[in-house]
Amino acid sequence: MTPTPSNDDQDARQELAKLRQEHRDLDAAIEALIETGRADHLQLQRLKKRKLILKDRMIVLEDQLLPDIIA
Repeated sequence: MTPTPSNDDQDARQELAKLRQEHRDLDAAIEALIETGRADHLQLQRLKKRKLILKDRMIVLEDQLLPDIIA
Protein backbone atom coordinates (compact mmCIF):
# COMPACT_ATOMS: atom_id res chain seq x y z
CA MET A 1 0.00 0.00 0.00
CA THR A 2 1.19 3.48 -0.82
CA PRO A 3 0.76 5.88 2.09
CA THR A 4 -1.28 8.97 1.34
CA PRO A 5 0.52 12.24 1.92
CA SER A 6 -0.61 14.16 4.95
CA ASN A 7 -1.98 17.68 4.76
CA ASP A 8 1.35 18.95 6.11
CA ASP A 9 3.18 17.23 3.26
CA GLN A 10 0.75 18.65 0.71
CA ASP A 11 1.13 22.14 2.17
CA ALA A 12 4.91 21.79 2.14
CA ARG A 13 4.86 20.63 -1.50
CA GLN A 14 2.66 23.57 -2.51
CA GLU A 15 4.92 26.03 -0.70
CA LEU A 16 7.98 24.43 -2.27
CA ALA A 17 6.49 24.79 -5.75
CA LYS A 18 5.68 28.44 -5.04
CA LEU A 19 9.18 29.12 -3.74
CA ARG A 20 10.77 27.43 -6.77
CA GLN A 21 8.72 29.62 -9.09
CA GLU A 22 9.66 32.77 -7.19
CA HIS A 23 13.32 31.67 -7.26
CA ARG A 24 13.16 31.26 -11.06
CA ASP A 25 11.43 34.63 -11.41
CA LEU A 26 14.14 36.33 -9.37
CA ASP A 27 16.81 34.64 -11.47
CA ALA A 28 15.17 35.95 -14.64
CA ALA A 29 14.83 39.44 -13.14
CA ILE A 30 18.49 39.49 -12.15
CA GLU A 31 19.56 38.38 -15.62
CA ALA A 32 17.34 40.99 -17.27
CA LEU A 33 18.72 43.78 -15.10
CA ILE A 34 22.28 42.74 -15.85
CA GLU A 35 21.62 42.52 -19.60
CA THR A 36 20.01 45.95 -19.76
CA GLY A 37 22.80 47.50 -17.74
CA ARG A 38 20.27 49.53 -15.77
CA ALA A 39 20.66 47.72 -12.46
CA ASP A 40 22.48 49.33 -9.60
CA HIS A 41 24.70 47.30 -7.33
CA LEU A 42 22.39 47.61 -4.30
CA GLN A 43 19.34 46.44 -6.23
CA LEU A 44 21.17 43.37 -7.55
CA GLN A 45 22.51 42.62 -4.09
CA ARG A 46 18.99 42.70 -2.61
CA LEU A 47 17.58 40.44 -5.30
CA LYS A 48 20.41 37.95 -4.86
CA LYS A 49 19.95 37.98 -1.09
CA ARG A 50 16.22 37.27 -1.49
CA LYS A 51 17.11 34.43 -3.84
CA LEU A 52 19.43 32.90 -1.23
CA ILE A 53 16.73 33.17 1.44
CA LEU A 54 14.33 31.34 -0.86
CA LYS A 55 16.93 28.66 -1.56
CA ASP A 56 17.49 28.10 2.17
CA ARG A 57 13.74 27.75 2.75
CA MET A 58 13.46 25.32 -0.18
CA ILE A 59 16.21 23.15 1.32
CA VAL A 60 14.39 23.03 4.66
CA LEU A 61 11.15 21.97 2.94
CA GLU A 62 12.91 19.37 0.81
CA ASP A 63 14.54 17.89 3.92
CA GLN A 64 11.16 17.79 5.60
CA LEU A 65 9.59 15.96 2.65
CA LEU A 66 12.43 13.51 2.01
CA PRO A 67 13.28 11.51 5.12
CA ASP A 68 16.86 10.54 5.82
CA ILE A 69 17.43 6.90 4.97
CA ILE A 70 20.37 5.34 6.71
CA ALA A 71 21.38 2.12 5.00
